[in-house]
Amino acid sequence: MTKLKSVKEYISKHSQWTESLNHLHKLISKTELESDIKWGQPTYSLDGKNVVGIGAFKEHFGLWFFNGALLDDPEGHLHNAQEGKTKAMRQLRYTSFEELDDKIITEFLHQAIENQRAGKEVKINTSREAKIPPLLATAFENDEELKTQFEELTPGRKREYAQYISEAKQEATKQRRLDKIIPMIKQGVGLSDKYQK
Repeated sequence: MTKLKSVKEYISKHSQWTESLNHLHKLISKTELESDIKWGQPTYSLDGKNVVGIGAFKEHFGLWFFNGALLDDPEGHLHNAQEGKTKAMRQLRYTSFEELDDKIITEFLHQAIENQRAGKEVKINTSREAKIPPLLATAFENDEELKTQFEELTPGRKREYAQYISEAKQEATKQRRLDKIIPMIKQGVGLSDKYQK
């Protein structure tokens, strides 16, 4: 997969949402936020801190506020992509250009910028322990090297691998996922490292 170099390039790869993504990019560009490509998506930051991103998927597109949980949203426009898992991030999600409301988007952008300028961030306990699923625990019993390498990973990477196995519904899927991550764990890399900048 070739690495994207610009917001323009990202937008051009999502022809279904080109008009909408261009519009969002222009709205954000009116602020002091600086654009970049991180994790393969347009990300906008203030003094090096991520504030908002735009993204496109098959069924929808939208904005992602990195500390969206702190935004004042009395009318309930913001969505949590993964209830119970995502602590800080919130989305404005759309399925058509006509749904975009510049006033609402701009208000959220200004709120997010002001919060970042004030140093407000959602505090997340990054040291919480990973809940090891049975299949992974069994793999550790059978492979001491795997267990040792896993223990050397950061808490976030441990949780990510454990969750990746646990989220699979069928045992066959869990096994396929385990087979996929074993060499990655032994290399000391995280599941999402390839998407990082």
